[in-house]
Amino acid sequence: MLKERMTPEELAHLTGYSRQTINKWVRKEGWQTSPRPGVQGGKARLVHVNEQVRAFIHSAQRASEAGRPLHNIVVDDSFDALLLTLAKEMTASEQKQLTSLLLREGISGLLLRLGIRA
Repeated sequence: MLKERMTPEELAHLTGYSRQTINKWVRKEGWQTSPRPGVQGGKARLVHVNEQVRAFIHSAQRASEAGRPLHNIVVDDSFDALLLTLAKEMTASEQKQLTSLLLREGISGLLLRLGIRA
């Protein structure tokens, strides 16, 4: 799944292209980027994944050649897809902590902690 901002490495992994190819597209296509937090030197960038970037990546077609169907890299804004994406982006430790919280508190407890239910 595509996130709002991604590193060239993440985009390369999703598309089947190399990081160098993604960086070439960033320059050639004029994709918007921002500095990557916590990395000094100014070269580490995050690509802003907007409609232009999504369309370009979708048209690249290599993801399907790499054995990954293109529908896996299309953004799905449904709640289920967002939760799955969240879970996939969490570290194993974070997943374990969230699982523990959900088992201990349940959905009602989680919503209460979030201030959604009183």
